[in-house]
Amino acid sequence: MLNAHQPRLRRAARLYCADADDRQDLYQEIVLQLWRAWPRYEARPEVQVGTWLYRVALNVAISDLRRRTRRPAADRLPGPDGLPEVPAPPPEGPDPDDLAELYRAIARLSDVEKAFVLLYLEEKTYAEMADILGITPNNVRVKMHRVQDKLRQLLTQPA
Repeated sequence: MLNAHQPRLRRAARLYCADADDRQDLYQEIVLQLWRAWPRYEARPEVQVGTWLYRVALNVAISDLRRRTRRPAADRLPGPDGLPEVPAPPPEGPDPDDLAELYRAIARLSDVEKAFVLLYLEEKTYAEMADILGITPNNVRVKMHRVQDKLRQLLTQPA
């Protein structure tokens, strides 16, 4: 099951972590929490496995992001030249500059807005998003429209 859904889980980690080491740590934490939560999932087989995986992955990613942002800046390690490390844009994709700009805009979204973007990029239907996020499909439509507008606005603003 993990092998089948690994790309999605890694994308969730990438969306919430700019640093490669942090992404790997988050991915491992997601897998650990999935393993711990497995007995509860087996008790509720009516929930689709993909929906359950997303719920766990998003909850872990949001919790991890909150934990990392509470950590004082002095605790973060600088790069080799003494300056804080700037994350490199993801290597795959059509145009690295456009992709890096998109990731910078996504990074400025709230935790919940990032979840909508992740599910949208995974090509989930609004009904699937609603099931994963625990809201109505109509509410998903409204929130997706707002997130898309916000991203458009962030992409047109100078950084």
